[in-house]
Amino acid sequence: MHPIVSVRGLRKVYGERAVVDGVDLQVRPGECFGLLGPNGAGKTTTLRMMLGLTPPTAGELEVLGFAVPAQVQKMHERLGIVPQADNLDPDFTVTENLRVYAGYFGIKKREFLQRLPALLEFAQLEHKADATISSLSGGMKRRLTIARALVNAPDLVVLDEPTTGLDPQARQLIWRRLRLLLARGRTLILTTHYMEEAERLCDRVAIMDVGRILVVGSPAELMRDHIEREVVEVYGPGVEDWGRAHAAGKAARTELVGETLFCYAEDEAPLVASLREHPQLRFLHRRANLEDVFLKLTGKELRDD
Repeated sequence: MHPIVSVRGLRKVYGERAVVDGVDLQVRPGECFGLLGPNGAGKTTTLRMMLGLTPPTAGELEVLGFAVPAQVQKMHERLGIVPQADNLDPDFTVTENLRVYAGYFGIKKREFLQRLPALLEFAQLEHKADATISSLSGGMKRRLTIARALVNAPDLVVLDEPTTGLDPQARQLIWRRLRLLLARGRTLILTTHYMEEAERLCDRVAIMDVGRILVVGSPAELMRDHIEREVVEVYGPGVEDWGRAHAAGKAARTELVGETLFCYAEDEAPLVASLREHPQLRFLHRRANLEDVFLKLTGKELRDD
């Protein structure tokens, strides 16, 4: 099966700095593929090169069967893009925003009107068809932005941070809408800083840092291969002393971050038994998740660039 996206040896150099340094990846038809990484990892530049918005310094890019950037215009005809920030026109209604966007693809009024009910239904905005953008909630605007990306019936939809800033209820609704797209055979590329979002939605993810792909695989595969099964987070007075005296032999590894000691183990029972003998300490036991993998591979230090 021919990949929807094929990236080989992709590089982007600014001055003497390679912000993308030899990226290879493929996106399969019908999957949700997550591109993850801390700030400055190179994922935004990689995505911009895929979309034909930034020319690569080196490498080969093929999206939807078209060479990028040489055939970027033809590629865009079959592509839907959901930007990180909603850029809806505040002077137009919900329907007018969709109609203007359809015009960019040469979609005639009659055809647009045939597509409109399905777009409004997808966004669950049937009752807001004639509403102004200023009257919409943040979640409604986000759903409209996603629906707008579907005006041209794209084969590939690229979503940049689709649920940033939304409350849990709005985020859950967006997730249901994206699962519906996958059920209808669309291919999705998703960037997100919400590891739970990637874990719930993505068939496969690539974790990127310092311009390179570190790992690629399903969330379950990455958790199995790169992190211990159980995590015990310990905090309180004397946590460092307890860690030196009791955690070393019971955890596969430990890491002190601020005032919290993270203990990673295949079996949490010995750790929990020891902690119950030290009531001055508080602890949280949980299963390891994709965020633990992400932090192990990219580090826990804050990055502002």
